[in-house]
Amino acid sequence: MSQSLEYLEGIARQYAIQAVRYDREGKFDEAVKNYRKAVEVLKKIIALYPENGLNSVYRQWIKEYEKRVKDLESLKLVSVSQVSSGDGGDVDELIFKEKLGVSFNDIADLEEAKEAIKEAIIYPTKRPELFPLGWHRGILLFGPPGCGKTLLAAAVASEIDGVFIHLDAATVMSKWLGEAEKNVAKVFKKAREVSLSGKPVIIFIDEVDSLLGIYPTEVGGEVRVRNQFLKEMDGLLDKSFKYFIYVIAATNKPWRLDEAFIRRFQKRIYIPLPSKEARVELLKLYTKSLKLSKDVDLEKLADILDGYTSSDIKDIVMAAHLRTVKELFEKYRGLGKPREITLDDFTEVIRTRKPSVSKEAVKVYESWYEKFKAL
Repeated sequence: MSQSLEYLEGIARQYAIQAVRYDREGKFDEAVKNYRKAVEVLKKIIALYPENGLNSVYRQWIKEYEKRVKDLESLKLVSVSQVSSGDGGDVDELIFKEKLGVSFNDIADLEEAKEAIKEAIIYPTKRPELFPLGWHRGILLFGPPGCGKTLLAAAVASEIDGVFIHLDAATVMSKWLGEAEKNVAKVFKKAREVSLSGKPVIIFIDEVDSLLGIYPTEVGGEVRVRNQFLKEMDGLLDKSFKYFIYVIAATNKPWRLDEAFIRRFQKRIYIPLPSKEARVELLKLYTKSLKLSKDVDLEKLADILDGYTSSDIKDIVMAAHLRTVKELFEKYRGLGKPREITLDDFTEVIRTRKPSVSKEAVKVYESWYEKFKAL
């Protein structure tokens, strides 16, 4: 059975977080091993899922992790101040120079989230004079993994033709070991410079709980980074200039964020499991380039897939298609074209694949949403 996209993403993230932990502790050999493993898994994702909308993001991560490996291998005995030049060049590496190629049209359903984002980001950016009282600068996207949070953030940057700056625990805590809070300030300084030049900026913090969450065993670095983020987010509300800078944070564990941090995100948007309508749209999106048998009713298939994430559904479509490709090779040595995908192909795949998010986990997200909702 092929490994799911969500599973591989989770593995890559764990390796990256572990690498950061070793990096901070000065265990550079272990850090290098884990960065390399993260890179290996990310490359596997790109190879197995060439149509994945986040591959441009993953290529950027690979570049950052490989650079850190190179730094650690050549500068193990050099002081932290030498590793981080302090000239702001590292910040430029976090900015995506190419278009991300993702728009709202590539995201099935999530209409409530899209509307909230339009109100908070798109409308003020296009017509700021209509918002004399200002507008929201912080948006928190939370919910089960594999439901489109990162894809949604990338789409926002495309919708406003903005600059996309990506941050996560691995890039912040390893790239700028020892003076992370100073470089957080550099990120926001760079964002203000870009905004003054006329371009809106999206600062996207992926897995924000790993970077800014509250943990029992914290060291001074985490606290200083968190405080610096709070200070910088408050600074975006400067009355003397209405910056077009927006901070979008995504997390699968919103309960790890403290209330002071949550308050900075005036929009808190729950990204739930896909609805029936969304599942139909996802199936149409993922099967549009495939040949389906007449016995495949996407409406009925969507009913069967109740409880599955967007990522789960994509994996199921890919696995069903793989059955026809495998058959082509085994029976016809790969000659000709695969047969149409039948309902049996889907049902056989579903029989061995359960939803990646439990009903109990969904209840936890819904409970948190009832407490902190802010659309």
